[in-house]
Amino acid sequence: MRSSLTWVFDLDNTLHDANPYVFPHISRAMTAYLERYLGLDREAADALRIRYWHRYGTTLAGLMKHHAVDPHHFLWHTHQFPALKAQVTAERGLRQALKRLPGRKILFSNSPQHYSAAVLHVLGIRELFDAVLAVEQTRFHPKPARYGFYRLFARERVRPSRCVMVEDSLENLKTAKALGMSTVWVRPASSLRHPAYVDVGLPSVLDLPRAAARL
Repeated sequence: MRSSLTWVFDLDNTLHDANPYVFPHISRAMTAYLERYLGLDREAADALRIRYWHRYGTTLAGLMKHHAVDPHHFLWHTHQFPALKAQVTAERGLRQALKRLPGRKILFSNSPQHYSAAVLHVLGIRELFDAVLAVEQTRFHPKPARYGFYRLFARERVRPSRCVMVEDSLENLKTAKALGMSTVWVRPASSLRHPAYVDVGLPSVLDLPRAAARL
């Protein structure tokens, strides 16, 4: 492992499993938002949410482009979690695994600031991160767009060649690799092969300290 690396982590489905509770909750909240503020019925709202997500990387990006939606208003109302502690699903040993990684650690998420901070707090790992770059800090240009990565490099004064991107999204890792970052794919257990732009594929972020020597 090279010395003085900066570890850049995604949040959802990388540091915790968002599929059981968090993602369904956000999807329902976004659909309800589109129903209320765009005057759509539920079926049309849900279809639009999914279409924008696939086309632009986030539903928000499509809403800003086509409907002039206030991003702060949208993110606040779609990321409310009264029972967040019960909804965050993480593996035991996460904190210990992250502490074993030498170097700076940065969170780089398409999620809003208040949600990212809340999840890190629930996971008990907030103080392990030197910086948190949420979608607000990228001026609402979500991954995999390059703009957010450039903001990260400039704001944190890091060189891409000294950074390791740890992600569940292959599209985001493809951009990271093209910009010169090393890449770690936190992949589904059934995915044994990975594309050439992925340096290391792991079934769990807990395996990262053992794999760090390959980066």
